[in-house]
Amino acid sequence: MKFSDSSRIPAPRSKVWKIIFDPAALSACIPGCESLEQVGENEFEATVVAKVGPIKARFKGSVSIENSHQPFSCILHGQGSGGVAGQASGHVNLRLDAADENETDVAYEIDAQIGGKIAQLGNRIVVGTVKKIAAQFFANMEEYVRRETQTAS
Repeated sequence: MKFSDSSRIPAPRSKVWKIIFDPAALSACIPGCESLEQVGENEFEATVVAKVGPIKARFKGSVSIENSHQPFSCILHGQGSGGVAGQASGHVNLRLDAADENETDVAYEIDAQIGGKIAQLGNRIVVGTVKKIAAQFFANMEEYVRRETQTAS
């Protein structure tokens, strides 16, 4: 499964970059995130509850950040398993472009492989769910930035 999109975040590129590398901030942005722990430099373990079509599962997995060119781009590699619901692995290419001083365009390209019951749902349902989760992630990031800005004022 491959797909790409972008989102504009109302924050400077340096702030968006910090959110991506801060486990507490990042976990607040990930829909269904129950835990996110840093286990090494640029390595994380996570537990996320997600619903894909009629299947709801708790996924446990790992994420590593590679080819980091702060604060411009990085590649996230991940893999996880939701038990009988299925498993997934893949990578996300992230690119952060300053739209202006206070806005950042985050472009992403996802390349993932899925298996198990989730894969049997079909590409249309899976891609639709991934797009929905990505949209919620960026909406959560915008809300996180707003809260941080209000707290700082």
